[in-house]
Amino acid sequence: MKKSPLPVQTIRGSDKQVCGKEGLVKLLRWHFGYVDFRGTQLDAIQAVLSGRDCFCLMPTGAGKSMCFQIPALAKPGIVLVVSPLIALMENQVMALKEKGIAAEYLSSTQTSDVKNKIHEDLDSGKPSVRLLYVTPELISTLGFMSKLTKIYTRGLLNLIAIDEAHCISSWGHDFRPSYRKLSSLRSCLPNVPILALTATAVPKVQQDVMESLCLQNPLVLKSSFNRPNIHYEVRYKDLLVDAYADLSDLLKSYGDVCGIVYCLERTTCDDLSAHLSKRGISCAAYHAGLNNKVRTSVLDNWISSKIQVVVATVAFGYDHLLNSTGIDRKDVRIVCHFNIPKSMEAFYQESGRAGRDQLPSRSLLYYGMDDRKRMEFILSNAKNKLPSLGSQEDLPKKSLTDFTQMVEYCEGSGCRRKKILESFGEQVPASLCRKSCDACKHPNLVAKYLEELTTTCAVRQKSSFSRIFISSSSDMIDGEQSSEFWNRDDDASGSDEDISDSDDATEVVKSLAKSNLPSKSGLNEKIEFLQRAEERYYQNNFSNRKVDKLDKNVISETLRESSKQRLLNALKQAQQRLGNFKLEVEVSACFLENECYKKYGRTGKSFYYSQVASTVRWLSTTNSSELTNRLGATTNAQSEDVAFKAEPPTTPLLSLDQGPTESTSKDLSGRARPESSACTSPIQSASSSAKLPEIPSFSNFVSSRKAKDNRPNTSQKRSPKRVQKNLEKRMRLQ
Repeated sequence: MKKSPLPVQTIRGSDKQVCGKEGLVKLLRWHFGYVDFRGTQLDAIQAVLSGRDCFCLMPTGAGKSMCFQIPALAKPGIVLVVSPLIALMENQVMALKEKGIAAEYLSSTQTSDVKNKIHEDLDSGKPSVRLLYVTPELISTLGFMSKLTKIYTRGLLNLIAIDEAHCISSWGHDFRPSYRKLSSLRSCLPNVPILALTATAVPKVQQDVMESLCLQNPLVLKSSFNRPNIHYEVRYKDLLVDAYADLSDLLKSYGDVCGIVYCLERTTCDDLSAHLSKRGISCAAYHAGLNNKVRTSVLDNWISSKIQVVVATVAFGYDHLLNSTGIDRKDVRIVCHFNIPKSMEAFYQESGRAGRDQLPSRSLLYYGMDDRKRMEFILSNAKNKLPSLGSQEDLPKKSLTDFTQMVEYCEGSGCRRKKILESFGEQVPASLCRKSCDACKHPNLVAKYLEELTTTCAVRQKSSFSRIFISSSSDMIDGEQSSEFWNRDDDASGSDEDISDSDDATEVVKSLAKSNLPSKSGLNEKIEFLQRAEERYYQNNFSNRKVDKLDKNVISETLRESSKQRLLNALKQAQQRLGNFKLEVEVSACFLENECYKKYGRTGKSFYYSQVASTVRWLSTTNSSELTNRLGATTNAQSEDVAFKAEPPTTPLLSLDQGPTESTSKDLSGRARPESSACTSPIQSASSSAKLPEIPSFSNFVSSRKAKDNRPNTSQKRSPKRVQKNLEKRMRLQ
């Protein structure tokens, strides 16, 4: 039921202005149904109605929009609202119209007819619109600024409200260059009060916002950042067997409630969404890789409660649709971060989507050491991706400092709530939490987890264990196609130390000097002796090193099983994409994994990982004919023909996404023996000869890196001719 616009028309008709508390409360009750103002809302409203600039810092869910919507009803004229996202404007304008309030927005998504009607109303003697939402990009255009100046000259512009004002600061977590141009509003439109609103701004950002907008003697209002209805918790991926399963079990325990899951990468977003759907949770993925129609459908279904959980990406802190203040879902009960955010500001704003109705809600963050390293890499290289501004030079260092706060939040044993509030300059006692975070509610358990995490990290560092990043940072920064990172530890294991011959000559010459070889022996006999000495040297000194290298690079049965499961999920998605294409997914997944293992099983984890990932990408784009040719007779095979020969591991192992720890079985001689195939398939030579997706050549990678460093490429095996040539040279030197 729409509210009657009569109270607004009465005010406009008599040209009266409502500034008293009683009249403002009446407007609030009539149009919005609230009994009274909250926090500093009334102070901000009265300040801008009196013509004074105001900087308002309110936590998410505190009702910042009331600070400019009520003035639009209390005073005749137009309130200009600068909003960062079109979807946010559409959402708020639609909600205002349902309440009988004349509101419009201008954007590139509107038709020419709609835009013309709005411009005609603005040019009329008495515009009907009370709230006009625009983007900062539109304000920077000469045409709109000219129209805005005319409205100001006619005395119809009452207030300029800048939502998400922290975007104007290069020190803010969501800096947007288009916001920088808003600094000209004061000079172009003097005497119009400016209201700057934000939910996340540390003291330095607060000062930068007020200076950038040229606020004159502003009333500074700061509310507490404390969200007492949100329970904060951190879970450690490195201590979980399967983080996907842990999250799905948690969401299922909550029942049919509204939730948001934030991920760093699109691939993780898609995989996690598919996993949750398989476990019976109504959810959908939302990221920039989807077309506008799909994103709009996902958002509408989530807002209308047709789906329970939305899994969204947050790349470099830039908020997408779901991370926008104003999305009308106040009943979000749980917000999960599957990857660590880049700053406390980003985390606070994203977790603040929960419990905007002031009811008990939950914030859960999954922390992993690999996620930490990945984010540190992204932030360290973010400078080249940002606009060239003078103040930007120190941003990577500042970003890493901000990220350190998030790491301390996860790895510290103190109160989570206290750490959040202190990061915004708010000093509070730990007793304020009242056991509403895991560190205060279960301090001994959290301390135990942190001790286990420290031990796990120490073991990994000692064994030089490093997991592979399946998606590269280029995908997240530039939106380009994802690629694989090589395992850096595998690179190190094949370093110059293993293949150089600088030490070989010294040892061989020493052996030659100590030998009883007659001085008059022929050259051939000396060469043969030196070759035998060199062979003994390598056999005695490098046998253990080679075995250790195999131990680190061996592909375990558990790893193969995880890879098969990943291929199985990719095949199911391909089957759905191709219109339920008839396919024996179990047998096909086994066959594809076996191909990857046959090609790179003896090479090591890096190549095997990359081949599996390459096959998954191929499945996401292939057509039915290519899939049929690749699989051959697999589509007709029976799943009972597939046998798994995995032996139970001696130590707990994680899933593929968690970076499993492998153990290698050895025979009596101490040499690593190849493990049995994880899958056996009835496919014969016709299908086994199918061409696998191309992946980068590791030898080319090593060669190019050495060429770049102007060092000779010594990665090739020494040939007998080369050995003989070197020995002849040494004999001549003697």
